[in-house]
Amino acid sequence: MFQALDHAAAGERLPAAAGSQPLDLVFIEGFSGQTVIGIHDNELHLPQPLTIDLCAGMPRALACDTDSIADTIDYGALRLLLQQSLQEHRVRLLEALAEQVARIAIDEFHAHWVRVRIAKPRKFEDTAAVGVMIERRRTEPPAAPARTATLRLIGQGLIPGSR
Repeated sequence: MFQALDHAAAGERLPAAAGSQPLDLVFIEGFSGQTVIGIHDNELHLPQPLTIDLCAGMPRALACDTDSIADTIDYGALRLLLQQSLQEHRVRLLEALAEQVARIAIDEFHAHWVRVRIAKPRKFEDTAAVGVMIERRRTEPPAAPARTATLRLIGQGLIPGSR
């Protein structure tokens, strides 16, 4: 069911962070809830079931060494924000909801990569589910060249303008 794990089992490489570092993945699979979402009249008044799978990656989580939840993605806290999102979102399309979920993982939990799959189970009689899947990566603004040079000097113990 969960695509990221299926790909890993098949020997495919999962996304790497900038610099080709491997990622430690934290996932929530089969989260279910109800929300009002859709574009058709029969979807706009009553909550309908959704299933969310989320996989978020960080380059080698410090938690591997520290054994501290503060050094990784807390999937319990992430789950609570998923519940809140289903109650508070104001979007009509699954794509927009998936984008909001991805932004939570990236902005609130500092994930470097995220895959979000949102499905409407049994939406039609002849389908198990319909939905969307998106992948997003953290984008860091490029450092200004002068600032980078200054930081490099400071890292070497030299302070610009101190001589």
